[in-house]
Amino acid sequence: MKFLVALALFACLGSLALAVDNEYCQNTVITACSSSAFSGNSICNARFAGIDHIEPEVQSYINANLAKSYDYLLLATHFNSYQKNRPGFQKLYQGLSDRSFEDSIALIKQVTRRGGIVDFNTRHESAGSVSTKRGTLEVDELHSLALALDTEKQLATGATHVHSRATHAADAERDPELAHYFEENFLGKQAESVRKLSGYANDLAKLMKVPDPSLSVYLFDEYLQKQ
Repeated sequence: MKFLVALALFACLGSLALAVDNEYCQNTVITACSSSAFSGNSICNARFAGIDHIEPEVQSYINANLAKSYDYLLLATHFNSYQKNRPGFQKLYQGLSDRSFEDSIALIKQVTRRGGIVDFNTRHESAGSVSTKRGTLEVDELHSLALALDTEKQLATGATHVHSRATHAADAERDPELAHYFEENFLGKQAESVRKLSGYANDLAKLMKVPDPSLSVYLFDEYLQKQ
């Protein structure tokens, strides 16, 4: 009988201790979240792994994609004018512009999902940053392909840089989840884009090795319309 009473008393004390612990944890979380929910010292955020160190690199890549999207849009407008009248080239550059803009939106969502804040007023430059300097965009068809190829290589290099930083940094700065995100959504896609544009540039360069390349350019534009 004494044993059963002791067992019941022990169970009651255990339940009471658990309830006190739960109340203490709950109060701690409520206090932390209500005092400074968005401060760097708060535990009530979605930040973990190396996001603090890699976030500036991602911010730079977002800015680069937005800038390149605008450049591609200008190229598309240039070839859609009545003077140029190249609907195939217009379609190509409009597609690249839309893709770069959509990549920017996806990255903004990824940063905020990981507890970050995207600040477009801040410019971060690093060894792997993509240049956002804008040259002349009123170019002919072949030079526009060369310009687009250079742009895609820059974006591919920028994505590779972020992936390398997230993968090969020190333990405290490493971020496997972000590295996986870039590998799944950017590296392969950028490699394919570089391959496609390099093929276009080489094909058109060969077609233009004639005294009057206007027909070659017209036929190549027709080909681009069907892609």
